[in-house]
Amino acid sequence: MNNPGLIIRVAAKGEGQTVDGRYVALAAPGDVLETDGTLSPGPDHAAPSCRHFPACGGCQLQHLSEAALVAYVGGRVEGAARGQGLDPGVVAPAHVSPPATRRRATLHAQGIGKRLVLGFREQGSHKIVDLKECPVLAPELAALVVPLRRLLEARGERSLAADFALTLADQGPTVDMAGIKMEGLAQTEGLLDFARDNGIARLTLDQGDGPETVWEPDPVTVTLGGVPVGLPPGAFLQATSDGEAALIAAAQGWLQGAATVADLFSGLGTFAFALAGPGTKVLAVEAARDAHMACQAAARLQGKPVHALHRDLFRNPLQKEELDRFAAVLLDPPRAGAREQVVALATSVVPRVVYVSCNPASWAKDAATLIEGGYRLAGLVPVGQFRWSTHVELASLFVRA
Repeated sequence: MNNPGLIIRVAAKGEGQTVDGRYVALAAPGDVLETDGTLSPGPDHAAPSCRHFPACGGCQLQHLSEAALVAYVGGRVEGAARGQGLDPGVVAPAHVSPPATRRRATLHAQGIGKRLVLGFREQGSHKIVDLKECPVLAPELAALVVPLRRLLEARGERSLAADFALTLADQGPTVDMAGIKMEGLAQTEGLLDFARDNGIARLTLDQGDGPETVWEPDPVTVTLGGVPVGLPPGAFLQATSDGEAALIAAAQGWLQGAATVADLFSGLGTFAFALAGPGTKVLAVEAARDAHMACQAAARLQGKPVHALHRDLFRNPLQKEELDRFAAVLLDPPRAGAREQVVALATSVVPRVVYVSCNPASWAKDAATLIEGGYRLAGLVPVGQFRWSTHVELASLFVRA
């Protein structure tokens, strides 16, 4: 009989679960919770890769081996399906992004007396971990931590509270600042010096009225499906290039030969440009105006068979008669899912539906609706772009049964 203290799996929030149902923080499969409360590590218990673990809220799973991490990502997706009574079928091996590949992140800064802290927040707290290293960030973004700290320290503001959204674009890193004000020539020159000296592609400043560009030597783009697309401040971008590629590869394989595809919640056109080409026309539907216009401009400039439509799919989802015109539909909604659009899809005769999700729980509920409407789950690819995090994504294929 198994030891009741043996850790048999890692639950959704990152705690290890014992044979007898107890939950243990920072436990890996194969560890043993001893009777005195201590944890004896097993073969899948790894040494953390960062000095800030486990305090930093950016990572919850650095104590897992690579094999255990891959199993966790796949298990989250399979478990979400089974939780809705769905048969996940054969789940593809999980793709997990390697270290130093995260191309977007938001850092927080706060002045505490004469001290400045800059980094990520602790798990479930507003307290900021003063970042000294980060093994998940792309090197181009990690290299900005020290210069940002120097820039802020030179201001000498004891009541500072600011956010910095970092994104790696084609031209280099972009920095979107919020919560700080530029007052006087010296501060303005210091900001411009920071941008120039650190190869910043674009720097925006939000002083309460939305982001204003203060530095952008060349128009900033991100290449999607081989097409350079304008990157508006705050626009959504998949967290890693390799994770994006894994999701796209799944969609391309499943939708090969589809003459017409509706890409719903299309954003900048991540999937639209990858799918469009000889023999395939794509309708890219997006509610965010900046993203819609960037996609539309790129399609026109590059002559791609992508038609961009500005439409709020939560308030005005595509209806059955509109959906039935397409050979396939791809949707990549926000974390909450896309219930109203999925209800309409379930009544359609669209032969193939690819659903990309960043939340296995909301995906599973929508998947159940599609299956009730006559679809069959025919493919499932788990993706862990947020390495060492409990945040899991997936691509799935549904076909008319």
